[in-house]
Amino acid sequence: MKKTFFYNFFPMKAKEEEIAKAGSSGANLAMMREVIEIRDFYPPPEPDPANPWRIKKVVNNTDVLTGKLVLMHNDVFEHIFRFWSLEICNQVVNGNKVYVAVWDLTPEGGPVQNQTESIYFGKGPRETYILGRLDVVRNDRVRPRDEVGLY
Repeated sequence: MKKTFFYNFFPMKAKEEEIAKAGSSGANLAMMREVIEIRDFYPPPEPDPANPWRIKKVVNNTDVLTGKLVLMHNDVFEHIFRFWSLEICNQVVNGNKVYVAVWDLTPEGGPVQNQTESIYFGKGPRETYILGRLDVVRNDRVRPRDEVGLY
């Protein structure tokens, strides 16, 4: 099922009091929304065996230094959240980290699974999302100007 934001502009009285305690207007908007599932009229695109990568990004120096890959809102909702459960999506949108497994499919090493507490998916600043992968960077597998693909 496809995921999208639902904005509740007429919250219950208890929710209004919670929003008023938060104070800032940016927090107000975030507290009035939640992720919901909607009917997907169009099925997810079929993967192309020759080029299965749905999200492509060239790694820069900041990505290597921080160990975090910043992903855009539309890419995450279209290609990641679509396949995750609603509960996990809401956890990420509410600012929690979700630990994930990452497979390294580089041709020279063959598939290598990485799954530790330092590999996670979480919310970033300004409607972005972060794939934290510090272990992969520490092992010198990712360098600046490398292209990373996710599917």
